Amino acid sequence: MKTRSEKDSLGSLSVPADAYYGVQTARAVENFPISGQKAHPAFIWATAAVKKATAQTNKELGLIDEKVGNAIVRAAEEVMEGEFDDQFVVDVFQAGAGTSHHMNANEVIANRAIEILGGNKGDYHLVHPNDHVNFGQSTNDVFPTAMRLAILKALPDLLKSLKNLSRSFRKKRTEFASVIKSGRTHLQDAVPVTLGQEFGAYALAIKKATRDIERAAEELKVLGIGGSATGTGLNTHPQYRFRVVQILGKILKTELKASENLFESMQSLRPFANFSASLRNLALELTRIANDLRLLSSGPNTGLNEIVLPAVQPGSSIMPGKVNPVMAEMLNMVCFQVIGHDATVALAVQAGQLELNVMMPVVIHNILSAMHILTNALTVFEAKCVTGIEANQEKCREYFAKSLGLATVLNSLIGYDGAARVMKQALREKKTVLQVIEENSILTKDQIEKIFAPEHLTQPGLPHLK
Repeated sequence: MKTRSEKDSLGSLSVPADAYYGVQTARAVENFPISGQKAHPAFIWATAAVKKATAQTNKELGLIDEKVGNAIVRAAEEVMEGEFDDQFVVDVFQAGAGTSHHMNANEVIANRAIEILGGNKGDYHLVHPNDHVNFGQSTNDVFPTAMRLAILKALPDLLKSLKNLSRSFRKKRTEFASVIKSGRTHLQDAVPVTLGQEFGAYALAIKKATRDIERAAEELKVLGIGGSATGTGLNTHPQYRFRVVQILGKILKTELKASENLFESMQSLRPFANFSASLRNLALELTRIANDLRLLSSGPNTGLNEIVLPAVQPGSSIMPGKVNPVMAEMLNMVCFQVIGHDATVALAVQAGQLELNVMMPVVIHNILSAMHILTNALTVFEAKCVTGIEANQEKCREYFAKSLGLATVLNSLIGYDGAARVMKQALREKKTVLQVIEENSILTKDQIEKIFAPEHLTQPGLPHLK
């Protein structure tokens, strides 16, 4: 492999001749052979977006040469388009604060800008990674700014998958509106519900979780760029941070704001903890819903078997014909992983010290990973599971008729104790509640049909007065 020699403050090092990264990146590759995982494409995009906005601003303020500024802007745009993703080679577990990733970006953009100006890679007299690409910046304000932009960049795909899932549950609510069944509390017989009511509750839970995520994302639109190393803004023009934020808002096509306190923006990662927590809370809801679907579809002959999930693959290597709820199982596993991601984020967020939290790389890695797997999991779960769910109406009706929870209807007629005696007799004699009511002449057959009509039992009111 052909190499070129580059030099930094620690000395010289060989770099692959065709690499757009430079010596500091090469050192990081040697120092951190940890996971094999590299920066998420959304984070590469976000870092390049910051470099584009800062170069444009510094050029307009006359702080860097116009030709150099234009070359940096063009190079940053090419990185944003994904042309150099393979040049971001630093492991996600790296130097604190993300200096290695930041210099990876500075070097790639500098070397591409050098080419644009007609030079050769490594000729930093033309464009220097620190003096030009990083003018007026520090890892300490660039990295947390890029973290915010990356999350906002990835967010629409996650929100789309959530809204599609909620819509599919709403469709099932309508489709199953007349499917009467036994409710269950403590996994025991309870008063009747409709299958549509259960699915409508799932839809609303997803909608509320989505709203929480959107609210948490609002805080990420406040940027601390311009704080440079500690929040003082040393080596930046007074108008620099406001112009950079304005340009980034145009790039992202959303309204962004400059932080009112750059020190706080660099010291505190609370907005990331808040956003990660909203993903965790979504995962908790999704886990509950996936578990419900697995339980409702259990069987088919020895479980509840109230719904039928789409069969997407054989379920056993030894039991012929077995079909498992694999999409719900997959979603469970993804949710467990997301909860783990959030635990890591929480520990990292509290680890800040004085003017900086150096654990930022692991924070953005875990948040973007959580968003990525959630987006993909929800997309396939909605398409390959929820949309194809069918109701086993016969089984639901059978459980409705057998439910001991029907005795609850008698509370307002013969009192709690009398209703309890009916329920116990039904259980003891292996009869339905309705059979015991009729045999004991508590209600006539006509009264039973009227009072225990499904539409009376699944809505507010006193059934015997309807």
